[in-house]
Amino acid sequence: MNTLEFLSELRNLRIQLSTDGEQLRCNAPKDVLTPSLRLELAERKAEIIAFLQDSYLAGNSTFLPIQSVPRNQNLPLSFAQQRLWFLDQLEPNSPFYNILRAVRLNGDLNIQVLQQALDAIVAHHEVLRTNYISENGNPIQVIAAPQSVELQIIDLQQYGETQGEIQLQKRLQQESQRPFNLTSDIMLRGCLLQLAPQEYVLLLVMHHIASDGSSTNILWEQLTQLYKAFLDGKPNPLPKLPIQYADHVVWQRQWLSDKVLDKQLNYWKQQLAGANPVLELPIDHPRPAVQTYRGASESLILPQSLSDGLKQLCRQQGVTLYMTLLAAFQTLLYRYSRQEDIIVGFPIAARNRTEVEQLIGFFVNTLVLRTQFQESLSFTDVLKRVRQTAIEAYAHQEVQFEQLLEELQPQRSLSHHPLFQVMFALRNDVMGTPDFPGLTCSRLEMKSVAAKFDFFLSMKETQEGLIGYWEYNSDLFDRATIRRWISHFQVLLEGIVANPQQPVYQLPLLTEPERHQLLVEWNNTATDYPQYKCIHQLFEEQVELTPDAVAVVFENEQLTYRQLNSRANKLAHYLRSTGVKPEVLVGICVERSLEMVVGLLGILKAGGAYVPIDPDYPKERIAYMLKDSAVSVLLTQQKLLTSLPSHQASVVCWDIDSEAINSESEENLTTLVTPDQLSYINYTSGSTGVPKGVEVTHRGVTRLLFGVNYANLDAKQTFVQIAPISFDASTFEIWGALLHGSRCVIFSEKLPTSKEFNHLITNNQITTLWLTSTLFNTIIDENPEALSGIRQLLIGGEALSVSHVRRGLKALPSTQIINGYGPTENTTFTCCYAIPSLLDSQGRSIPIGTPIANTQTYILDQHLQPVPIGIPGELHIGGAGLARGYLNRPQLTEQKFIPNPFSKQPGSRLYKTGDLARYLPDGNIEFLGRIDNQVKIRGFRIELSEIEATLSQHPEIQEAVVIVREVLPGDKRLVAYVVSPGEKADILTTKLRGFLKQKLPQYMIPNAFVVLDALPLTPNGKVDRRGLPAPDTSRQLGTETFVAPRDSIELQLAQIWSQVLGIQPIGVTDNFFELGGHSLLAVRLVAEIEKVTQKKLPLAALFQFTTIEEIASLLKLGVVADNANPNLSPEFLPLDTDDLRALLTIVAGREGARPRPDSLMVTIRPTGVKPPLF
Repeated sequence: MNTLEFLSELRNLRIQLSTDGEQLRCNAPKDVLTPSLRLELAERKAEIIAFLQDSYLAGNSTFLPIQSVPRNQNLPLSFAQQRLWFLDQLEPNSPFYNILRAVRLNGDLNIQVLQQALDAIVAHHEVLRTNYISENGNPIQVIAAPQSVELQIIDLQQYGETQGEIQLQKRLQQESQRPFNLTSDIMLRGCLLQLAPQEYVLLLVMHHIASDGSSTNILWEQLTQLYKAFLDGKPNPLPKLPIQYADHVVWQRQWLSDKVLDKQLNYWKQQLAGANPVLELPIDHPRPAVQTYRGASESLILPQSLSDGLKQLCRQQGVTLYMTLLAAFQTLLYRYSRQEDIIVGFPIAARNRTEVEQLIGFFVNTLVLRTQFQESLSFTDVLKRVRQTAIEAYAHQEVQFEQLLEELQPQRSLSHHPLFQVMFALRNDVMGTPDFPGLTCSRLEMKSVAAKFDFFLSMKETQEGLIGYWEYNSDLFDRATIRRWISHFQVLLEGIVANPQQPVYQLPLLTEPERHQLLVEWNNTATDYPQYKCIHQLFEEQVELTPDAVAVVFENEQLTYRQLNSRANKLAHYLRSTGVKPEVLVGICVERSLEMVVGLLGILKAGGAYVPIDPDYPKERIAYMLKDSAVSVLLTQQKLLTSLPSHQASVVCWDIDSEAINSESEENLTTLVTPDQLSYINYTSGSTGVPKGVEVTHRGVTRLLFGVNYANLDAKQTFVQIAPISFDASTFEIWGALLHGSRCVIFSEKLPTSKEFNHLITNNQITTLWLTSTLFNTIIDENPEALSGIRQLLIGGEALSVSHVRRGLKALPSTQIINGYGPTENTTFTCCYAIPSLLDSQGRSIPIGTPIANTQTYILDQHLQPVPIGIPGELHIGGAGLARGYLNRPQLTEQKFIPNPFSKQPGSRLYKTGDLARYLPDGNIEFLGRIDNQVKIRGFRIELSEIEATLSQHPEIQEAVVIVREVLPGDKRLVAYVVSPGEKADILTTKLRGFLKQKLPQYMIPNAFVVLDALPLTPNGKVDRRGLPAPDTSRQLGTETFVAPRDSIELQLAQIWSQVLGIQPIGVTDNFFELGGHSLLAVRLVAEIEKVTQKKLPLAALFQFTTIEEIASLLKLGVVADNANPNLSPEFLPLDTDDLRALLTIVAGREGARPRPDSLMVTIRPTGVKPPLF
């Protein structure tokens, strides 16, 4: 029970409270102040004083008396009723807002008396016999005369006990889902199910437009009073009500005059200014473009000791239990969402007038509580903020949520509830077990099958302890996820009780088994590998085993292991004579050839570390790399000398110095280098625009290639070497072959065509291949059979396209496709995932798998705390594959390579990848994108990779990239770049907009689409985002200028819009809601359009097509909902009567669809319960 409700209960007992400084004065009738009540007053003294004082300061106003008003006038709806009426217009006869309660009755039930009692209830409360009709687009109340309540009697006695219970649940479900007709039905009905001669279940159902939770309690209390009186032959015991709900509605609108309303609204406008529009909880399934309401629930009983501890904390902090639980819940959301601005809705009874406390009606209001978190806050700091904000919210509770929406005009979306998506309540179920004379009664719990919000936690105090009910949208969350969250909440509460002064980011969430699983079990990757040997030593061992096997092939040339070793030794002796030794860097800038591999091996044998330089790099980049690395020797070819920038290195040319090199000894050299010393430097792109050199050790490479199970690495394999040696994939391609006795076939071209690939694979019997995801996509698009014959296909470099992988699996049934993930800083591969032949049909992405041997992965929050399964965090990597750091960048090295807090091994480190990831329940890791690739536009946090993945699902799209461009200062826009053959750009753009509207929220739809023949690539085969062309902004910018009506229909619509909105002039591209339109104005607008044009427009269409231009296109096409078209895709099936009267929209207009008079009415979402809540 919150403070306001406790004070309301005291007022019912005629107990008067007042404050005198820090003193609480109490005036109560004789014998009313019981010892238990005195104790509760003492415990809650601090919060009551604070509430009374703050309420007075925040907005104390003199209430007008509520008086009965004449019934011979149009009576308005309350603000809350207006919303439900609007939703009924949007989807007529929906069962979504049915309120129900069922009770088991055992004994002699007098059904006639029960009917009489129900009829008396409806006679007593006008609101239950009130209907709601539209007059010129505005809703009004029509109060009917008293009449008999429907009490359906269903006999289930013919069934046995087991079947009887099954039938009972089935009939209860059917009756609870039966809709009300707001224009004609009584807003209360009953259903009596008889299981045995003296065993019944009574179900009472009311519509929310006439009731709320407190009303349900009043209904059952008064029903038992009436039943008892009528059973005894006595008259109706209920005193006549001085006012009815309709009187309260009129009073509410009068009292909330401009002055009062402005005062309260100003508070809320200030309180919610700049708030996040969406709480980004980590969901298991993509958020639908249109919110669904399919729900499920779980429950939690907290131990009594924990409940007692929470109450003790409340007393210490001078707060209510409600405030403490709410602060803890918001802390949980803060930790899950990685957002510092947390907004939660909470219901309030709104019965703070004695005149309405015994009325049935829709009084409940929804308040919004915003808490802003900071890293430094302790839980007690958060609790103080929540306490203050809650008290202020109670003081400004008169503003109805619907008024708040009208005033704030948050950006509307069919995909989520406005202002908040998560609800919290501490329930005080005052209704005990109904007491029908002569009957034994027990309440029958009925699980909700609908979820009004993404997530709703309601808690209740019981004798056993606190119980929590977790209602959630099952189209967003899996049951297993919610069960984990329940355990996290309990752990969090235990941590709060143990140490409320702890910073909120340090409070525990994980159970001990979870923590052990994440940190130990899933990182148990230790295997034996030659950790004390260097790359060249392992190669020399292989030479002894297979000296005459072919080692490397280039075009028509090849070298055996013995020949390759001999030539590399000669080069190594020569390099050592020039001063090459351990930790000395040797640049290698050569074309693809056998000499390339000889050069790499020779540098390692000499003890040095190679610095690969692609001769095709821009001269400026090569100059930077030579200067930054300060290579002492540069191994190159004569033909490349003139293209190289000036440098200080000693040059060794293969062709010029060949005679001197060939005169050196071909014997193996004495190894001077150790596994912890450098093997090579790879330069990768830097965020500052200049590349950074990653220092890779010998041990990192040996850990990549030995003791692993992500691929078969043995002498039976034939590798193809495609990647530039400046790209770390070449480490796997070259040394994966040469250290296992395999053949390494060097591809002569930079980027092969599918035809060249087919020729190469067939002629060389290639078995193992590594491709960038971009190149893989291209081959799958052009000729997937080109890859047939490959037994192991590793793909990586960027996130994989699910659609391309699906096609690859189908075309290559004998190929094991492997998703290989890993930054250069951890030597090529960190995680691998062997993709199964059958993918989950709902899969949004391909997991990156689990850590390979001798590698550890940790997904951590910004404070290096491990995050639970399913919660996004930054991926950190540990183990033997870690690079030493960045060359000449000690500060960056310290920033990115940090001490490992989970290891007892001295010097153990973790690499901060900057990649966002999360654990899946099976231990695989899902890559979510770069942390710095996450953008925020108009307050919405957007994952660009999600839009890219959705675009890639379109059958005409081969590749897609989405970036943010700032068209004007501060005006950030999403731009999508797509590769699609054949289709005209304008037609394709129209198709893509329509496609994305079905799958993504409006704020995630790109502002512009650019169709390209191919995406620009970096030399390493990744998408060059910086090379993407700027879109033609003339069309996008032009939409922001005024466009006058161009035909008679657009002119008619513009006149209607001006009339409804009170704005002139209105352009045909102006957005209805951005001009101040809201839900009720939308109803009026649709009614006016139908009146003027004589054409029916579904209300839902206005929330999909929000401009005059779009609506005019719909009207020109007409609206028909008959004759199913069998050729339509499942997303565009015409309505049928079993689809729960699904939310309607129209595919037409600017979305480019041709007139389809047989199927224009379509479901936005084919399944689920789906009235959107605006």
